[in-house]
Amino acid sequence: MTKLHIPRWAWVLTGSGHFFTESFQMIRDLEHCDVFVSKAANEVLRMYKLKLDFPDTMRVLHDKTASAIPVGEFYHGVYHTVVVAPASSNTVAKCVWGISDTLATNVFAQAGKCRVPSIVFACDTAPELETMAPHGLVKVYPRKIDLDNTERLKAFERTQVVESLAELRAAVERRRAELDADG
Repeated sequence: MTKLHIPRWAWVLTGSGHFFTESFQMIRDLEHCDVFVSKAANEVLRMYKLKLDFPDTMRVLHDKTASAIPVGEFYHGVYHTVVVAPASSNTVAKCVWGISDTLATNVFAQAGKCRVPSIVFACDTAPELETMAPHGLVKVYPRKIDLDNTERLKAFERTQVVESLAELRAAVERRRAELDADG
């Protein structure tokens, strides 16, 4: 493994399949990124037959400990930005209500505590959505509670909630430009 470049991107994969492969591809466009893979994301990776084969400048961190040990690096300034994409309704709900019992929700919580900006690609953003499942396009009808939680998350400090792949790309590019300007 190469020496860590500080600061880095932290990209969190959750158990949502909504634009999962597209989000997965966006990771490859980033340099110096750590990919946090929740247990549910591991299942989605298998469903979509994707491999975690990233460049040497990236680390892959799996959800293997009860206390999410890798999140301790937030306290040492290792991360400048967190991207949670795609964010399942379960992850969004836990983030909104302060539950940090998975690697994904712990990363989001620690980012907030360390004032690290987050970009969250919430999956449940409209009463009716089309999404690509492993075997083709499906219709999804998010529940009111899921839509309400997405709205609640938008009020969080230093958290930008995006609702489409285009918005996700734009938010990442804006953040990259901010970092370059500060650089």
